Amino acid sequence: MTNCFECDDNLARLLVTCQDRSGIVQAVSGFLYHHGANIVSLDQHTTEAYGGKYFMRVEFHLEDLANKKATLSETFARNVAAPYEINWRLSCNHDVKKVGVLVSREDHAMLELLWRYSRGTLPCQITKVVSNHEDLRESVERFGIEFIHIPVNKDDKESAYDKITEVMQGNDLLVLARYMQILSPKFVDTWAGKVINIHHSFLPAFVGANPYKQAFDKGVKLIGATAHYVTSELDEGPIIEQGVQRVSHAYSVPELREIGRDIERDVLARAVRWHLEDRIIVDGNKTVVFD
Repeated sequence: MTNCFECDDNLARLLVTCQDRSGIVQAVSGFLYHHGANIVSLDQHTTEAYGGKYFMRVEFHLEDLANKKATLSETFARNVAAPYEINWRLSCNHDVKKVGVLVSREDHAMLELLWRYSRGTLPCQITKVVSNHEDLRESVERFGIEFIHIPVNKDDKESAYDKITEVMQGNDLLVLARYMQILSPKFVDTWAGKVINIHHSFLPAFVGANPYKQAFDKGVKLIGATAHYVTSELDEGPIIEQGVQRVSHAYSVPELREIGRDIERDVLARAVRWHLEDRIIVDGNKTVVFD
């Protein structure tokens, strides 16, 4: 499938993290101006008025970017990043990110991603979908995307995760669209910072396989969903996006579940899009999101 997302191949994004000090904005913007770039947008955040940590996202246009990227990166590293002790990342539109999706039996989150991809609203290439069940093969292949069934044996999960790593090589991001398996530490380390999960509650909240029954039993007034990066701590990774909806005692468990699925779809899709558009900077166990 060819994604219909139309982008400017001469558009790029620069993410900056460093200790806040005077002159950073001038140094970055002046560097881009000196190299003929036009700044399209600039967002920034500092944790404190003086001496805090500084974050910046700059989107800019530069003609013939593909041929200039290497020189631009080398010069920025030497003339700006080194003097200001900046951690940085440069991402260009012409380098299309590749995404793999993992799913089990529930299809709502996966179908939302595939639908948005088919509409051209996710700037990426979804390469394949891997599942530990065969149930969703037809739904995936209808979009012209490869479906791979990799069963997970509870007595030898590591071999399944090794196989997933093998078939997903070359992808820039993995999305757990209700993949109902606990990933191994080895797998998480291999894909560190490159896995987004959708959790079926407003973290920190109800854990386990049936959160909506727990919510019903507790008589909650809000239900929600959380998209986060996966770490070795189960459901404790940096939070990217959350969503909630008010409910009441009148809602049944199936109704709560359906509302929850709607929230999960939207929250996961936003988190994935923000990652693809380089709007997220991870800071310890938190994120700065320039949305």
